[in-house]
Amino acid sequence: MTAQAIIAKLRQRQTPGREELAWFAQGLADHTVSDAQAGAFAMAVCLNGLGDVGRVALTMAMRDSGTVLKWDLAGPVLDKHSTGGVGDCVSLILAPALAACGAFVPMISGRGLGHTGGTLDKLDAIPGVSTHLSADRFAEVVRTTGCAIVGATGDIAPADKRLYAVRDVTATVESMDLITASILSKKLAGGLDGLVLDVKVGSGAFMKDLKAAQALAEALTKTANAAGCRTTAIISDMNQPLAPSLGNALEVAEVMRVLTSSPKGPLVDICAALGGVLLANGGLADDVQAGANAIVAAIRDGRAAERFGKMIAAMGGPVQFTENWSRFLPEATVIREVTATQSGYVTAIDGEALGLAVVAMGGGRRVETDRINPAVGFSDVVRLGAKVTKGQPLGVVHAGRPDRADQAEAALRRAIKIGPSVPMIPDLIVERIG
Repeated sequence: MTAQAIIAKLRQRQTPGREELAWFAQGLADHTVSDAQAGAFAMAVCLNGLGDVGRVALTMAMRDSGTVLKWDLAGPVLDKHSTGGVGDCVSLILAPALAACGAFVPMISGRGLGHTGGTLDKLDAIPGVSTHLSADRFAEVVRTTGCAIVGATGDIAPADKRLYAVRDVTATVESMDLITASILSKKLAGGLDGLVLDVKVGSGAFMKDLKAAQALAEALTKTANAAGCRTTAIISDMNQPLAPSLGNALEVAEVMRVLTSSPKGPLVDICAALGGVLLANGGLADDVQAGANAIVAAIRDGRAAERFGKMIAAMGGPVQFTENWSRFLPEATVIREVTATQSGYVTAIDGEALGLAVVAMGGGRRVETDRINPAVGFSDVVRLGAKVTKGQPLGVVHAGRPDRADQAEAALRRAIKIGPSVPMIPDLIVERIG
């Protein structure tokens, strides 16, 4: 069996067998497959595809290229993955809410990508928190608190790490087969009993149109279920930021407001939709609606906040973070209100532009070595359909320097469109698949 033979099959529009894809994935992991061969493989898959059977085989092969976690816990092991959006801090609410309902959530998460924020970057805004735990410590935090949100170690799906880097420089990132295998190989290595996928669509998402989002959701759910993990996808709207704040510390502040004082709004609604599916699929609720009600109850009565506080302390953060969170989060040196220059209704919000503006302020990375300023971003951003008058706030800029505040103010004004009539507001939950 050789890399050349497998690549030749793909070039000739033949799907390699399960053993061949397993061999190639292991070669990616142990570097017996060269960068040139990995690039040729990625391009061949991008051009000719793998089909349903090949996509499942590649996903499982990449999953099995490293450690696959095994759990012996008193409840189902559940997780969630989002395809990325702006103001998306759902994981920080949903993981502890699920734990409060009897699930165990070993969430292997990521950093910011492009204009979208990363869950690990948000946690880094909390002093002392470490998202790089040893395997034993990760397991202990999950067992004792019910949830832990960490970065993937080098032992988790190493074939994906290698192939992802090659895709990034060979213009093969958009391959549906490779996207699916990349996402699911890492998630399925977590040893899950159930998974829910939040596939975003709209101006603040990577998928701008519904057909593309539906295709990705179908590919992900079919593949994950065929690999033995009960999986459902929710397609959700991202034509405006999910939370009114964008930026790492500012989004953590929104999370704490939801967990401790205001259990309502889009963040709670989407947690209920995602968590309801997981609790039903995991046998912890009679149906999806009962599961959604259980998630909202856990947020409302403070059990989710209690779990979140325990998780933060177990990961090295402040013991009293839940009670005194505003004391611990960093603040920007320049805080400036941005007002409307005309009256009317908010008719459109360019979420991608806002996300990129946060990156430009230092709230994200342009290159891997960039250091993040956790305090910068936007807060109090208006919602679609809001009626505004001239001089009324559109949002608040939090920046590290006056010149960056100027640039962010201009970006916020450009991103928010004001018109004479009320726009149609899309439903938050567009569709459920799987």
